[in-house]
Amino acid sequence: MAINANNRLGYLERGLVELEGKFLKRIDDCQNAEGNEDIPESDNKDSLIQNLAAELKRLTSWVQGVEDSKGVEGLNYEDLCVQPDVELSEGYKPPKFEMFDGKGDPRVHLRMYCDTLVGVGRDKKIRMKLFMRSLKGDALSWYISQDAKKWTSWVNMASDFMDRFRFNTENAPDVFYIQNLKKKPTETFREYATRWRTEAVMVRPALEEEKMNRFFVWAQDPQYYERLMLIEGQKFSDIIKLGERIEEGIKNGMVTNLEALQATNKALQSGGTSKKKDVNSVMVAQRNNSPMKY
Repeated sequence: MAINANNRLGYLERGLVELEGKFLKRIDDCQNAEGNEDIPESDNKDSLIQNLAAELKRLTSWVQGVEDSKGVEGLNYEDLCVQPDVELSEGYKPPKFEMFDGKGDPRVHLRMYCDTLVGVGRDKKIRMKLFMRSLKGDALSWYISQDAKKWTSWVNMASDFMDRFRFNTENAPDVFYIQNLKKKPTETFREYATRWRTEAVMVRPALEEEKMNRFFVWAQDPQYYERLMLIEGQKFSDIIKLGERIEEGIKNGMVTNLEALQATNKALQSGGTSKKKDVNSVMVAQRNNSPMKY
């Protein structure tokens, strides 16, 4: 039996108390037997010595066990495993859990986790034992850093989990935030749309698909907005496809790049003959290209 670090002192103290008690009892037995002529005095002494030697040997083995376990403190199965006394039935295969990495709504993860435990979910100990298998990244690091023995019930564990990651929902983006979430210069339109939607699904209360599409279109610059607004009632994937076509049109000069026009106007306002020549060449080039129509 492995000696847990928290119980070492208790084992040692109990062993010493037990040995002391037996030692005193043997002395009392010998004193009571002194007047018994049927038992030779030498036999009493020999018996006492043998018994005490046996007890001392047993206690020594306890102490040796304590010393041997010092180098691996906290590495016994009982120290590392949640619910070490719980054994899964032979042939049971844990389901494939949706993984939680410390981001998103922790309550949603708890609901998905419990719903996945078909057949064994009502067993609180199994529920606790398997929970770690649904975590990764920061969430797994947090879990491993905890003292699992403090969780005496599933509610204790789930409450600590909620407290740790509740900030995710309290700091969730709102509609104002996603409407002002713009495309980065280094992003393609598809990358931007994916990032935008990832943020949008965290808005609370949750947005319906139609509203999400509308807010996405409203977040676009004019050259995208004027064209995407015509299909905001369609699927988000369709909006992305059209956005990519507009993006390609801007690159090819088929769609007016308003950012370039703004730079042109700024150059005009700043004055200068050489700058005006550059501006004129840009405007001529834009007039020679047909606008993209959808």
